Amino acid sequence: MKWKFFNHLKEADKSEAVKALIDKSSPDQMFFVMVILSVLMATFGLLQDNAPVIIGSMMIAPVLYPILSLAMGFVMSDGNLIGRSFKTIVRSVLFALGASVFVTVFFSVGESINEEIILFARPSLISAAIAVVAGLAVAFSLTKKEINTTLPGVAISVSLVPPLAVVGIGIAKASWTLISSSLLLFIINILGIVFASMLLFSSMNFYSRRGEARRKLWEDNREIEKEKLVERE
Repeated sequence: MKWKFFNHLKEADKSEAVKALIDKSSPDQMFFVMVILSVLMATFGLLQDNAPVIIGSMMIAPVLYPILSLAMGFVMSDGNLIGRSFKTIVRSVLFALGASVFVTVFFSVGESINEEIILFARPSLISAAIAVVAGLAVAFSLTKKEINTTLPGVAISVSLVPPLAVVGIGIAKASWTLISSSLLLFIINILGIVFASMLLFSSMNFYSRRGEARRKLWEDNREIEKEKLVERE
């Protein structure tokens, strides 16, 4: 059942949102390069207790998009979209942890655990509430061109990259407390965003664009395979 508030949403807007989301969540080389760069920035910022650098890392991180496409996949009951999104998230986490551990091992000899690091290792009910609200905001802004520019702000409000960086710092420093707390915060944020996005995508009846999403996903996967073949030649 759709909320009346979203009844005015045009099918063309839904189609554009689906295409944009599949494009931006595409697991190509550039996506993972940006994941690594954002985590490197976040880790350096955390180790230096530098909030502006941490904020910058959140603005360039693309991790939010496969989380949204995962929610879209659940709403559309599309196993291929769910599978690709989940694999992209897992690979992003592995790349992120590798980058964070590397920076911590080679650049933070003797560095103590500062306030910025501790901040992203404090999961709470408020963290979950922020993730849900942010999920609603980002899912809605994705469907509206006029407010699409608010996405970086939402990315800052819900922490995805910094907690991952803290997990890496915890691994490098062999701190189970840091690892478990920051990983829990990351998982809470993902679940909150997925839950809220599913509610909104369902209310907007994105299921009606299922066929289009499948075609776009097939085309995107085909392009990625072509790129891999070119690299091997």
